[in-house]
Amino acid sequence: MSDWNRLLDELRRERTPVMLVSVDSIVGSTPREPGAKMLVTAGQQYGTIGGGNLEYQACRIARDQLSLGERGGLQRFPLGAGLGQCCGGLVNLMFERLDEMSDWRRAEIDEQRVDLYLFGAGHVGRALVRVLEELPFEIHWIDTRDGMLPDSVSAHVDTICTDTPEAEIDAAPAGSYFVVMTHDHALDQCLCEQILQRADFAYFGLIGSASKRRNFETRMRRRGIDANRFASMTCPIGVDGISSKQPAQIAIAVAAEILQVYDHEQRAVQRGDRITSLQRGIS
Repeated sequence: MSDWNRLLDELRRERTPVMLVSVDSIVGSTPREPGAKMLVTAGQQYGTIGGGNLEYQACRIARDQLSLGERGGLQRFPLGAGLGQCCGGLVNLMFERLDEMSDWRRAEIDEQRVDLYLFGAGHVGRALVRVLEELPFEIHWIDTRDGMLPDSVSAHVDTICTDTPEAEIDAAPAGSYFVVMTHDHALDQCLCEQILQRADFAYFGLIGSASKRRNFETRMRRRGIDANRFASMTCPIGVDGISSKQPAQIAIAVAAEILQVYDHEQRAVQRGDRITSLQRGIS
């Protein structure tokens, strides 16, 4: 739902009657977490609170409330046989009609996007952007070659053609994600060395084999890079179990790995003890 706030603006301008349905609290196993939300109009639904009969019944209730001019309220849904779902938990849903400006403001999403720097606009890079652009990342897509980056990209993708990609690494904020997959091994190594000068990134992944990693580590050690820093470099990249060399499948495997790190980081933030991949020793 990266366009959620834009959708809200459109519905508000059109004066479309809307009910906001959100997961207020949960007990036990449930399809979605507290804070998950959807918008329901007389004829459309946007977003999801987990699907299944729970969502179906929630949409029905929301539309009934809209037609009757009701304001909404909190309703309890045990996820058992009566609802036709076997999760076994309990969901409290909040129904809120959006009328006043304050109502619409409550429905807005304050998107907390993380900066991700992707070096390389080859087949895998392009496939990875297609996956990541729907996820909570602000993507800085970098290549040194003219004409490789597309002219049209989504709102959360920034294309950068530059002869000095190392400067983008230096300018990146703390907590950034770095993915290196250029067309040139020498350039890959240069970028790796620059990234490893930092100790504040959340993730650093290098495309390539275990052999490529060993060769890079040997060369970087000779160039004075502290060998203790190598543990923060993920190479090969991508979750285990996907052996295909097709760009789309590699991209999905890499995106899944990045999401694992992102989810870990977000839970750490919620606990108040955010840590970096370097401290975790991801390799």
